[in-house]
Amino acid sequence: MGASTTVKVGLTQMACGEDPKANMARQIALTERALKKGAKIVCTQELFRSPYFCQIEDHRFFALAEAIPGPSTDAFARLAKKYQAVIVASLFEKRAAGVYHNTAAVIDADGSLMGVYRKMHIPDDPLFYEKFYFTPGDTGFRAWKTKVATIGVLVCWDQWFPEGARLTAMQGAEILFYPTAIGWHPSEKKQYGVAQHDSWEVIQRSHAIANGCYVCVPNRIGHEIITAKDGTPVDKDGLVFWGQSFVASPDGQVVQRAPVNRETVMVVDCDLARVEFSRTHWPFLRDRRIDAYGALTKRFGD
Repeated sequence: MGASTTVKVGLTQMACGEDPKANMARQIALTERALKKGAKIVCTQELFRSPYFCQIEDHRFFALAEAIPGPSTDAFARLAKKYQAVIVASLFEKRAAGVYHNTAAVIDADGSLMGVYRKMHIPDDPLFYEKFYFTPGDTGFRAWKTKVATIGVLVCWDQWFPEGARLTAMQGAEILFYPTAIGWHPSEKKQYGVAQHDSWEVIQRSHAIANGCYVCVPNRIGHEIITAKDGTPVDKDGLVFWGQSFVASPDGQVVQRAPVNRETVMVVDCDLARVEFSRTHWPFLRDRRIDAYGALTKRFGD
């Protein structure tokens, strides 16, 4: 019999409190749970060390940032080496004075830091004021040939842009990971909530289909209300993160989906043979008209 082509992928979703050390300890514990269940690649949700502070533009939150490599990547590296597994960790990176990134660190199964992906698309929407904190990424889109599989890593807002998924898949990525922090404005949920969630999931499932790969998306849970320095809420309703972390197969089907509001460790079998099957039976990569796509580098129209 041939060697197995199945890789167990772990995703974790959790609520985040005010104490970064407690959040880190919780994330380490959930990651180890996934590893003990046999996961060979584990991905965290976006910015798990703190509440989603981008609900306000406030300089005090820059103190949450950390160097990469640093204590967090060191802790994940020890786990990766112990279990011979790949770990993708989403961190608030302090690169230099005044230069901060929303960064995913990629740690290989021997505990080595392969490198980082810095979030390329930075949103600026009500309660998602990320441009205040994060310098746009300069790593480009890239695939990582880990000891387990060839993976691509993008972050949250990147998930709405098919160009990022395509450019990563074109480098051989078999699995795309999207660490995420997305939720509802409570006042809008009744009118728009179902459509917002469906749009979020469908766009990423479409990346799986168009690129013939797995797409794995860990999202946070919890109701977070950020307060200003004087203790008053920035927004009385805050954000309710919708969880529902999921894995989509190369045909776009949801293999497994986590609950809306429960801390979860998911471990899902991803058969990489399905990537080859999808890319040969639905040969979208073969039939791309690369001679006709030059206008994609323009902002709009002619």
